[in-house]
Amino acid sequence: MVESNGAELTEHEAELYDRQIRLWGLDSQKRLRSARVLISGTNGLGAEIAKNVILAGVKSVTLLDDRKVSEEDFCSQFLVPQSSVGTNRAEASLTRAQNLNPMVELKADTEPLESKEDAYFKNFDVVCLIGASTAQHLRVNNVCREANVKFFATDVWGMHGYCFADLQKHEFAEDVAKYVVVSKLHEKPKSETVYSTVKCTLEFPPYQSLVDFDCCNTSYARQLKRNGPALPVQRVLQKFRDEEQRDPAYVKREEDLKKLFQLRDTLAPELIPDKSFDHVFAQISPVTAIVGGVTAHEIIKVVSQKERPHRNMFLFNPETCCGFVDIVGADK
Repeated sequence: MVESNGAELTEHEAELYDRQIRLWGLDSQKRLRSARVLISGTNGLGAEIAKNVILAGVKSVTLLDDRKVSEEDFCSQFLVPQSSVGTNRAEASLTRAQNLNPMVELKADTEPLESKEDAYFKNFDVVCLIGASTAQHLRVNNVCREANVKFFATDVWGMHGYCFADLQKHEFAEDVAKYVVVSKLHEKPKSETVYSTVKCTLEFPPYQSLVDFDCCNTSYARQLKRNGPALPVQRVLQKFRDEEQRDPAYVKREEDLKKLFQLRDTLAPELIPDKSFDHVFAQISPVTAIVGGVTAHEIIKVVSQKERPHRNMFLFNPETCCGFVDIVGADK
C-alpha cells in the first residue's frame, strides 16, 4: 500500500470531505489536503481545472496569469465576472474560486510565466501549464523532473484539446479484482469477486518525447486510422503558437487558416483534412469542461496516489466527440 504522508484532517474537514473519503479513502484525502498546485493560465480550461481541484480539497492553488480579461474569455471562463474586463485574469478569478471551497488557500500571481525563476516551480507538488509555448513547456518540465514535481501540459483550441502528463516515476495503489470459487464440491459453481489493493509503479517520459514524436512514421499509421488526426492537429496548433506567439483568432480566420495549412503540409502532409481546422478558434465551453475535467481528475489521482493514471496523453477528437488516451514516447 502507498504510504500516507502523515497529514491530519480537522473535524470540520472530515465532515466536509466525507463523501470523498468514502470514495477514495482517508489516506488519499490526507495527501490531497497537503498538495500545492500551480495552474498557469486561467482561461476557460484553467478555470475548469481550478474548480475541480479546489473542490477536491487540496492545500493550496496558485493561479499564475499576466493576461487581462477579454470578452473572448466569456465563452468558457466562468470564474471571472463580466464587469472585470481589462483586469488581471488570475485576480479576477479569485473571489468565485474561493467561494467554491473556503478551506483551500488561493493566490493570484500576475507575473508572466517566462519571468519565473526555475526555483519557483519547486515550491509545488503539481505544475499545470496552459497556453504555454514549447520552450516554456520544455524548461518547466525539466525543472519539474529535477525536483520530482508532477508536470501537466494541457490546452484547448476551439473543439480540439489535449492533456500531456509527465509523472516521472509514479507509485500508486490500485484495487485488483479476483474471482474466488465459493461453492462446495458437487454444488452448482458459484464465485465471488474479491478486491485486493496492490502497489504499482509507472515510468513516464518527458515533454521532449512529444516534441520529437513523428506523426508521419509508419508505425503510427494504425493508431492514426483508429483515433483520427487529433495528435497531428495538436502539433500543428502548438507550432502556430510558437511561430505567431498567439493562438488562431477568428477575426483573422482566413489569414490564420492559410498559415495552419502551410504548417500542416510541413509537419503532417496528407494526414489532416482541411475541415479539421474549421473549429480551432476561442475555447468552446463543453470541450473545456471535458478536457479540464479529465486533467483535474488526473491531478487528483496523482496526488492521492489512488488509481492508475493515464499514460501519458489524453486527446479529444471533435469528429467523434470522444476522448482517447495515447502513449507518446513510452514503451507500451
